[in-house]
Amino acid sequence: MRVSLNWLREYVKFNISPEELAERLTSAGNAVDTIEYLGQEISEIYVGEVKEAGQHPNADKLSLCVVDVNEENKDLQIICGAPNVKKGQKVVVAVPGAKLPNDIKIRKAKIRGIESCGMICSGQELGIDENLIPEEQKNGILVLDASVPLGSDAKKVLGLDDVVLVLDLTPNRSDCLSIINIAKEVAAVTGGKVKFPEIIMSLDESTVNSVSVEIISPDLCERYVARVVRDVKIMPSPLWMQKRLQAVGVRPINNVVDITNYVMLEMGQPLHAFDHDLVSEQKIIVRRAENAEVIKTLDEKDRKLHDEMLVIADPEKAIAIAGVMGGYDTEVTDRTKNIIIESAHFHPISVRKTSRELNLRSEASLRFEKGMDKVRTETAANRACQLLGDLAGGKVVKEFVDEYPVKYSPITIVLRRSKVNATIGVNLSLKEIKELLERIELQVEINNQDAMTVSIPSYRGDVTGEIDLIEEVSRLYGLDNIPTTMPFGTIERTVKSKMQSIEEIIRNSLVSCGSMEVITYSFINENVYNKLNISEDHMLRDSVKICNPLSEDGAIMRTTLISNLLDVYVKNKSRRIEDVNIFELGRVYYSTSDLLPKETKKLGILVSGKTWKGWGWGSLDMDFYFLKGMAEQLAENLNIELEFEPLTEIPYLHPGRTALVKVQGIGVGSIGQLNPLVMENYEIENPVYLLEFDLDKLADFYVSDTIYKEIGKYPTVERDLAILIKEDINVKEVEFVIKKFGGSLLKDFHLFDVYRGKQVPDGYKSLAFSLIYQSMEKTLTDVEVNEVHENIQKNLSSDIGAQLR
Repeated sequence: MRVSLNWLREYVKFNISPEELAERLTSAGNAVDTIEYLGQEISEIYVGEVKEAGQHPNADKLSLCVVDVNEENKDLQIICGAPNVKKGQKVVVAVPGAKLPNDIKIRKAKIRGIESCGMICSGQELGIDENLIPEEQKNGILVLDASVPLGSDAKKVLGLDDVVLVLDLTPNRSDCLSIINIAKEVAAVTGGKVKFPEIIMSLDESTVNSVSVEIISPDLCERYVARVVRDVKIMPSPLWMQKRLQAVGVRPINNVVDITNYVMLEMGQPLHAFDHDLVSEQKIIVRRAENAEVIKTLDEKDRKLHDEMLVIADPEKAIAIAGVMGGYDTEVTDRTKNIIIESAHFHPISVRKTSRELNLRSEASLRFEKGMDKVRTETAANRACQLLGDLAGGKVVKEFVDEYPVKYSPITIVLRRSKVNATIGVNLSLKEIKELLERIELQVEINNQDAMTVSIPSYRGDVTGEIDLIEEVSRLYGLDNIPTTMPFGTIERTVKSKMQSIEEIIRNSLVSCGSMEVITYSFINENVYNKLNISEDHMLRDSVKICNPLSEDGAIMRTTLISNLLDVYVKNKSRRIEDVNIFELGRVYYSTSDLLPKETKKLGILVSGKTWKGWGWGSLDMDFYFLKGMAEQLAENLNIELEFEPLTEIPYLHPGRTALVKVQGIGVGSIGQLNPLVMENYEIENPVYLLEFDLDKLADFYVSDTIYKEIGKYPTVERDLAILIKEDINVKEVEFVIKKFGGSLLKDFHLFDVYRGKQVPDGYKSLAFSLIYQSMEKTLTDVEVNEVHENIQKNLSSDIGAQLR
């Protein structure tokens, strides 16, 4: 927000420097980013009059002019190259000795053999931004109004003696997007008093109002004021208005457009002017756009709309995009005689979405997006009509339309003195708090020794609760005035939650296995499900859709970590990193019938390629068994025992190389090799192995207490057991029988060989186990060990048909 100090002084008087004012505003929460001194490099420029303008005798494109400035600079001979210089014009003259931007000094000089005593200046030569110069003067000298006094200081005439504060406002302070409300802030920090512009209109009572308004979508338009001004004369706006607009970065166009911009900047309420005679039936309809409806906007571009966008329409067509930009068909032109002034209150979110989708930002949309003062709409319309009467010769029709379907409800908040002092760390009295709040025009009524009721003005939409009022008190009291104190209180010992402990164990376990943690976005592209080979009716498709995604790549929230891990793998592979061992701890989200989605914490692991090769050891293939080993190591650290069961129902995993992971018979995740179809979709060539655990389920079995067992002091006895079983029998079934009939003497056992070959019949496989026996009470004899060992062999034969080798 750019604030002209010359303009600001119209509403509040202050006698401090721009630097001090900027410091006070910044301390009060309205940060001043920069201070711009307009025309700081310029001196000795005056208003002159062109007495003669003839052809230069030695140049076709130069004019030989005689210019009067003042008594000291009379009948100056100046050579000018501008095509628009003419006799009788009031112009800006830089006399000899003048200084212009970029360290340019004006001296007498001969041009094509003839002496030139000064320069007639263009806007660019004075450092005025080309975008702020009226179109008709962009390619020539600045031509001033004939009423400007001869010899007056051109810096003052053009507003180049002004200082501009550039404010970096926080999003919640939309009220400060107006000069008047900035004046209120200045008054609060300087002790000044705000002088509001007096609105006095000369009303035309002889003309009946010809405009009607119908609001079909009151949820998106809570108020709409329309006033008619007749017999306006389109002309340039006066110089004082042009220089104020230019100072704050707005290019003057004509008096009608300039007035709507001026009032928007002054009062913060965006306005729009329609050509009354171009609005069909003079009826305004505020409605949602039709799907694929097209409107040509003021920038002469066709915009395609949809039914979530709000438009201003007449009975035939849309004539404006509400809160964003007007339509080309009803714009004010040099032929316009009668106009309709629109002052409305549109829904902020609707304007923001429309502006973003159309990639069309404007000063009006910027204000509507942040929320406007609903009460001020009529006042702003009246102010515009007053100026149209004064500066455009318009006749303001007395009757007007004010459709107000959603009335403003005043807000009052109870503020406690004890809460204020406890929060800020000061000791303010009720009287002091009341005086601070009244500086910013809040009405305060003291209830008792500790409480007061504060009435919030309609333009302060950011103040909704007691804490907001406490913030107002603190910034007006002065943050620098709050004493520095040490924090006090009892610091309690924090204890990690169960899930935090589990996550810490997981990270430590997987990092010790050579894995690296990755963190990815929870938002994904819906096409990911197709790449993962997930059917339309699969539960993983029950995702949460984002209402206003920044892009298609973040249109939904993920239901699995697998796609994110694959994206990371593909990105690394494209950089020639093919040995990948990564994991992610993150949440997934499922759509529900409730207001909020279901969130589940998951662990995902991806491995591919080989482990690092060391000087004393070789590399290992990171395959299914490597990943299974990582899972078992993790489970051991969590005091959990995993079970693996063949599975074919995971769409993104290989149907013959996938297992369901269980704990005590309950599924907690899956492990397997990536499905070849998915590999093709991701353009992956090397085998990839994936694991995904549901941590919420896994947490139910986590045992935080470490269980200690006595170390046996008697010797162990090792026996090998080699058997033949059918191919369709899982090792898990064999291990179950061994464990069941090994009894208390079987301390441990493990599979150390699987063999298929010439000595093994077709359809069978050979398994070799190492069994360790030990008693905690005595040294075992061969007879005792043989008895248990033979019992295991017997039951393996009877239960699963195993043959001893």
